[in-house]
Amino acid sequence: MKTVEEYMKLPYRMEIVSDLEDGGYVVSFPELPGCLSVGETMEEAIQNAMDAKQEWFTAALEEGTEIADPQQLEQYSGQFKLRIPKSLHRRLAMEAKNEGISMNQYCVYLLSKNF
Repeated sequence: MKTVEEYMKLPYRMEIVSDLEDGGYVVSFPELPGCLSVGETMEEAIQNAMDAKQEWFTAALEEGTEIADPQQLEQYSGQFKLRIPKSLHRRLAMEAKNEGISMNQYCVYLLSKNF
């Protein structure tokens, strides 16, 4: 059986969506039923989600709940190159800076939100 620390290192999928009713963001882990968190900013929501994930694993281990391993994604590297106009690059960079996160995290958020 794995420890909480070992489970935390596994690549569970994280979904980030904006909360249209209350503002802020909601973060969930689809492979971990009921594991979700919120935050006023994307950065805060992600940090809260990591805390919630750790608590979720702790509770699941204490209760003897079966924890599924993350879906296997070996055939995908998680990386792809995309050429975009300089003006779009600047806009994405500025929006990410306003949110206090990297442009990569911001683009992942936008893609997951609109997918």
